[in-house]
Amino acid sequence: MRMGRRHFLMAGACALAAPAATFAAPQTDEQKSAAKLSNADPALAPELLLPEKDLAWWRDAKFGIFVHWGLYAIPGRGEWHMFNDKVPPGEYRKLAEQFDPQAYDPDQWAALAKQAGARYMVMTARHHDGFALWDSPSSFQHFDALHAKAHRDLIRPYVNAVRRAGLKVGLYYSPLDWRFPGYFHPRELPENARLLKMQTYDQVGELMKNYGKIDVLWWDGGWLAHKGTDADAAWFWEPAKLNGRVRKYQPKILINPRSGWIGDFDTEEGHGTISGPIRARPWEKTFALGSAWGYTPDNYAMSWQKVIPFIVNAAVRNGNALINVGPDPQGRIPPAQAETLKGIGQWMGKYGYTIQDTRPGPLQPRDGVFGTTFRKNKVFVHIFSWPEDRLTLSDFPKTVQTAVTVTGGKVVWSQTDGTLTLQVAAESRGDPLTVIELTCA
Repeated sequence: MRMGRRHFLMAGACALAAPAATFAAPQTDEQKSAAKLSNADPALAPELLLPEKDLAWWRDAKFGIFVHWGLYAIPGRGEWHMFNDKVPPGEYRKLAEQFDPQAYDPDQWAALAKQAGARYMVMTARHHDGFALWDSPSSFQHFDALHAKAHRDLIRPYVNAVRRAGLKVGLYYSPLDWRFPGYFHPRELPENARLLKMQTYDQVGELMKNYGKIDVLWWDGGWLAHKGTDADAAWFWEPAKLNGRVRKYQPKILINPRSGWIGDFDTEEGHGTISGPIRARPWEKTFALGSAWGYTPDNYAMSWQKVIPFIVNAAVRNGNALINVGPDPQGRIPPAQAETLKGIGQWMGKYGYTIQDTRPGPLQPRDGVFGTTFRKNKVFVHIFSWPEDRLTLSDFPKTVQTAVTVTGGKVVWSQTDGTLTLQVAAESRGDPLTVIELTCA
């Protein structure tokens, strides 16, 4: 959500009596935030960034599973049901009296994620409606799974199941809470806003302290009153302080930028086409398989043939794909979404090695045509379309020794003066893309 950026007066320099000495007054998070050009500007708390070696597993992974699940699964109108349908907090709270997911089996979720080829999972511990899926003493008015009909913590079984499956554990947390008028009017209702902020700090502390090693913290909804950017609201959330506390309990956790702090990786949301050159910072494309992030009863799901190009297009541009499923009120992943994950898994089982554990390059991708990844002396050319009967790669920087199609068929190739030409018969090209493995000197 993008709005006009608010501007704040910057603190002036204070001239002291010492000869020619000028000292800048300390800046608040709000002032630093206002000076940022975007959430990718490291002006705010660069000391919290993880070193490259701690990002390596995530960059190798290329693919994770997102899970949006909560009370909103009961009406089946998406995760924004409370706000979009103008449901009063007292009325919405009644959903907790029905929430008792008897079919909830996170081991099945984790097994399906692993079958799909994912290497990490991220679950919505608490969405914008304020309902916490764990035993949360800090939850305002005890709005959590322990005090729902479920009468149990639903996060602990999830983190244990994901670890048992050999996957990395991620938790999503939204600092906003529609139950608080102070969220919409933080300056006019400062006391109510203070309670909201205190809940955020305390609940994040619970998640970071009580569930063992957490590998990813996925913030969402850092803006205020649904206006501006996450960075605009840094004056309120104080993300440097907030994420400093996170690092205290989870020093190696990867943090996204949606709290107003730069984060360890960038995010891009939705089904928009992935395009452009290789991106300098690691980033993550996230989108829903279904018609909403949360559960809807239509059982719609994107096909695996449409999902694979998203995963590959992200990988060739230094990114990951985080693909969302929305379990039903009982905790079951909808059949159509499960089938799509299985289809992804079949493709990843055969060809996932051409993107996982690789880095982008050596060529810049050409939108809609091809992109490349590499590992040691192997270069993988991912071809989305053939503008002609062959693909010509100018200025290829390596000497090719062999070229084979890993998706089937025979490749005819030649390399002259740095120009590499690849050709695969139309009837032999892969679905939904062709992948050619080059062995280079």
